[in-house]
Amino acid sequence: MAEDCYHCGLPLPARADYLVDIAGAQRRMCCAGCQAVASAIVGNGLDDYYRHRDAMPQSPREALPAALADLGVFDHPEVQKGFVKLGEGEQREASLMLDGITCAACVWLNEQHLTRQPGVLGADINYATRRLRIRWDARKISLSQIIAAIAAIGYRAHPYDPARAEEIAARERRAALWRLFVAGFGMMQVMMYAVPVYLAEAGSMSPDIEQLMRWAALLLTLPVMLYSAAPFFASAWRDLRLGRVGMDLPVALGVGTAFAASVWATLTASGAVYFDSLTMFVFLLLGGRYLELMGRQQAARGVENLARAQPAVALRLTDYPGSAEQRVAVADLAVGDVLRVPPGSAVAADGCVIAGESEVDEALLTGESLPVAKRVGDRLIAGSVNIASPLLFTVEKLGAATRLAAIQRLVERAATEKPPLASLADRIAARFVLILILLAAASAAYWYAVDPGRALWIFVAVLVVSCPCALSLATPAALTVATGALSRRGLLVTRAHAIEALARADHFVFDKTGTLTEGKLALAQTLVLGAQGDARALALAATLEAGSEHPLARALRAAAAAAGATLSSAQLTEQRAITGCGVEGRVDGELLRLGTTAFAGELHGLALPERAASWCADGGSIVALASSAGWLALFRLHDRLRPGAGPLIEALRAAGCRASVLSGDSPLAVAAVAARLGIVDAFGGLSPEAKHDHIDRLQRSGARVAMVGDGVNDAPVLALAQLSIAMGGGTDLARAQADLVLMGEDLGQLARGIALAKKTLAVVRQNLLWAGAYNLLAIPLAMAGLVTPWLAGVGMSASSLLVVLNALRLQED
Repeated sequence: MAEDCYHCGLPLPARADYLVDIAGAQRRMCCAGCQAVASAIVGNGLDDYYRHRDAMPQSPREALPAALADLGVFDHPEVQKGFVKLGEGEQREASLMLDGITCAACVWLNEQHLTRQPGVLGADINYATRRLRIRWDARKISLSQIIAAIAAIGYRAHPYDPARAEEIAARERRAALWRLFVAGFGMMQVMMYAVPVYLAEAGSMSPDIEQLMRWAALLLTLPVMLYSAAPFFASAWRDLRLGRVGMDLPVALGVGTAFAASVWATLTASGAVYFDSLTMFVFLLLGGRYLELMGRQQAARGVENLARAQPAVALRLTDYPGSAEQRVAVADLAVGDVLRVPPGSAVAADGCVIAGESEVDEALLTGESLPVAKRVGDRLIAGSVNIASPLLFTVEKLGAATRLAAIQRLVERAATEKPPLASLADRIAARFVLILILLAAASAAYWYAVDPGRALWIFVAVLVVSCPCALSLATPAALTVATGALSRRGLLVTRAHAIEALARADHFVFDKTGTLTEGKLALAQTLVLGAQGDARALALAATLEAGSEHPLARALRAAAAAAGATLSSAQLTEQRAITGCGVEGRVDGELLRLGTTAFAGELHGLALPERAASWCADGGSIVALASSAGWLALFRLHDRLRPGAGPLIEALRAAGCRASVLSGDSPLAVAAVAARLGIVDAFGGLSPEAKHDHIDRLQRSGARVAMVGDGVNDAPVLALAQLSIAMGGGTDLARAQADLVLMGEDLGQLARGIALAKKTLAVVRQNLLWAGAYNLLAIPLAMAGLVTPWLAGVGMSASSLLVVLNALRLQED
């Protein structure tokens, strides 16, 4: 049976190696956080907590006895060791998870509240991941006081832990889905009782039957109001307590007032009820928030995947140059330690190779599509994966000082710096909220003086008729339909602003490998230099590469198989792979070499013919085949262009958009791909930081940048650009950071998506125009007492229906 964490009760992850001595027995923990807290409990003499508790905690909250909480457990050095970074003097920095963040206003509130606390030096919240980076002066404020200040405004903070983050995310998804289900089910049931009342002719329904319908609708609306709409009321109440007018305030005020009026009408058997409109409004709002929640959690999982690129344990040689080794936690390593990296394992730290030869996959960190040869004296990067042979290296950089950590910090910083392209509806609603409340209150005050009996109903009519149904649906309705249409075209929308940004983008920046190209090498051209023909040269190369999994080897074998070039009776002997050079072996007794021109040329000592040298200068990956007698052939391999790459660039050019290529591959290979597509602005050999700086310069020059990339090294620029588009075959982090994901292989889907995005923006403008015109007409009529609450509800529903029907036109494309 699977063992659970002794502290919190969660299942133990594979290879979890966190032990704490409790009451004389070694107890296993699921993570460093539980280990630190358990150690603090034991260290404070509170290990009786474990003997007396009768159940494990039922939530991701810290499982702490009250006595230890009173001591300020988060101020304990052992607890802080895993997540608090020491700065200059008494400065501290920590990464915390925040529960309860539902919108951008929550981020603003927490940042403002925290920066006003004495001793807090800075607070930055990543809205996508709900991660808080807090910096403080330990002489003026403690971490427990900071967490208490967050709790005082209705939120909860705790140390970042990937396992607990996923647990919280799952709980959040379940709660949101249940609220949406209850609202949808309630809406449908209430409509069943509302429709007969609407359709009944005057006098055809007796008062007792109509009253029965009202009571049934009230009972069905109660769960929607008390459960589904609870977050709106909680957020509005929090804003009011803090003296702010938030975006949830008009929603709560309109829904609450209309519900109260409907309840009063039901109790007094007079007036009209609006239970159907209320349940529908709550359902639509919750649906939009659920979609936003899913996109945000996808982004958060991507950042956590980057954090897991570095292994948790490493093999340290304890008596180097001896061979005795010890399995230790990466957190316990020190600069100067000698580590061994077996094939298939990830590198634990930045360092320098001191023994061994191998090839390392650095695609996650540098964008290089081919394995990189490593010999004595070469640098290793934390997070890269050893492929071929064991390596020994000396640790030079650890933890936050590694290149992997730098890329991770750049991802989060770029996400924070992303320009906020709020929708037109949000910009209008921000001013509309206060004006609406003031108008409704002024109307109620006037009519209370003129005709007190009509004051409440006119107040309700103003709120209902202008309750931002049409206004708040104007953008989401169009975006929801467009999202489905784009999905059918192979473009997955993961952020709410993506469609607007796609329509407005005027400069598209592409990565090369895996984006403009397929990321799969293929034989493009063969230059025969010996007496044999193309087919025999290709067959010899495929025979030499038998059994190899190198991308070049797979490409040559695939080309030979496609051409029918095989040596069925040939015998391969003495095959030997030389890291970073090529392969050597005897085919039917003849010694051959296949690999770099320098490696193959060593076999015979002859220089390349002049025509071969000029042929090599045309770009691509060049592989040479030679025997002891001389040169036999040269092979040029290219990464094939993705389908639709050419038409996409042509479509962008026709639309007046610029295109650029930024890649970590060699400048020669990048220039060759750019030339084939007619792209003038192309740069190769760029690090993730250099790509980030290039995008930043473009934005400062006024460009609205859309970045199309693939790979974790693209994540910083994907996060920085106004619009980020990731290829579906890319890494999880690239997809999570992206606003759009191209799921198919055809880049032509992106061109069609741009056209649909522009049409979507036009529909949004039409919806906003209608919603604005409707409110300008309906509000004055309601204030004048010419619109009854019943008619106001019909007008609100009709305006919303028109907005949705207009948005549905996007499905036709």
